[in-house]
Amino acid sequence: MQAWAVARPGPIDDGPLQLVRRPVPEPGPGELLLEVEACGICRTDLHLTEGDLTPKRPGVVPGHQAVGTVVAVGAEPAAGVGPAAGVGPAGGVGSARFAVGDRVGVAWLRGTCGVCEFCRAGAENLCPRSAYTGWDADGGFAEYAVVPDAYAYRLPGDRSAVELAPFLCAGIIGYRALLRANLPPGGRLGIYGFGSSAHLTAQLATAQGAELFVMTRGERNRALARELGATFVGATTDPPPAGLDAAIVFAPAGDVVPSALEATKPGGTVVVAGIYLSDVPALSYERHLFHERDLRSVTSNTRRDGEELFRLVGRLPVIPHTTVVPFGAVDQALADLAHGRASGSLVAVLDD
Repeated sequence: MQAWAVARPGPIDDGPLQLVRRPVPEPGPGELLLEVEACGICRTDLHLTEGDLTPKRPGVVPGHQAVGTVVAVGAEPAAGVGPAAGVGPAGGVGSARFAVGDRVGVAWLRGTCGVCEFCRAGAENLCPRSAYTGWDADGGFAEYAVVPDAYAYRLPGDRSAVELAPFLCAGIIGYRALLRANLPPGGRLGIYGFGSSAHLTAQLATAQGAELFVMTRGERNRALARELGATFVGATTDPPPAGLDAAIVFAPAGDVVPSALEATKPGGTVVVAGIYLSDVPALSYERHLFHERDLRSVTSNTRRDGEELFRLVGRLPVIPHTTVVPFGAVDQALADLAHGRASGSLVAVLDD
């Protein structure tokens, strides 16, 4: 099969991602082999390719928003099999949920231990033994991919693979960030950065009555924010014309955080949604944190987040604005993402 692998992390324009040929993987116990239809292209894939996130295995295949069809099912895992290698027991041991021919989604979270204090408390995203698609194990920038049965998502049948792919990371992370933002009904939500995750989160919020204020760079992103009904659209340094009840920082730039805090009303919340963020400058207690402002982060997601999101997607008018990319141009699409030439969600489709 063909796959895109990180040969040597570095600037995307230097060619760190290479198209290679590899054997089709075989599913192990409790795993599914998928023929990939489409895979979303995420900024996290760019961070991994360029080395902001250190790959956890040489030549890893990125991609963690894959939609595919099950073509083979591994053996049932034996009792007591641990998830450290990416096969999580939670909901998966002894009872396969999917069969050959099913359409499923592959997301960022790939495995957890199921027994630590965080897993037991329903916070599996904080599991110290968690594993991730396209980082710990090969992901969806390939013609075939393997996913643990317990961490795959059953997808609705009335949407295309291109439309579904962005929800598997951009949508799930944005949904978790929105939950952590504590936005009151009808409240003012500020969004800093307006890429794939942000534009889906904006639609979720406005569908539930929020007023949207978007601070971002790039005219393509600003135009999309206006199209989606933002009350105000400006640069990341521009103060919104009204105090925000909550703000979500999607831009991977730490220097945006003080601006977001300063724009938020007393009692408001600022959430940092990315897996990578440059350093946050020194904060002024009086200007940025006093009056009970909260600063929170998002770490991955739980499977419950994804299940809840897909239920919402089934009844709310949330539609990804996608740019379809041929599988052979994944490296160019990541370069477009790096240089601000993309808007909405990029989705690679497998060649016919």
